[in-house]
Amino acid sequence: MYEQINSQFLALSKSFADNAFKAQNLAAEGMERIAALQLKTLENRVAATVEFWSEAAEVRDFDGVKAIWPKSVNLVKESTEKFYANGQEIFGLTLKTTEALGQLAKGSFEAANDNFTKQVNSVKKAAAK
Repeated sequence: MYEQINSQFLALSKSFADNAFKAQNLAAEGMERIAALQLKTLENRVAATVEFWSEAAEVRDFDGVKAIWPKSVNLVKESTEKFYANGQEIFGLTLKTTEALGQLAKGSFEAANDNFTKQVNSVKKAAAK
């Protein structure tokens, strides 16, 4: 009897450790993709902002300010659109990672249930003899 309990406990512990490792790996991959997206967007926007400020630093009169004003509005508009699109893409990646973690948990529960059912059935057969 103790052997059955020990084998069940060991099998459950191994299953838990395997699934925890897989979940950690999935979460790390998701975070890696999100960080790469954010870094790419930030680099793009910093480059655009530096270019704008380099051009703005050369303005010396009111006519120059009038000429650069539409560019500043366009920079703000583009940056807002890029950050919004980046947020949407990050949300999609987070959703995919969450779904993958859910499937992993579902598979773990189903495997544990199947294993438990098999062991119960074997004990019933042994008890019936």
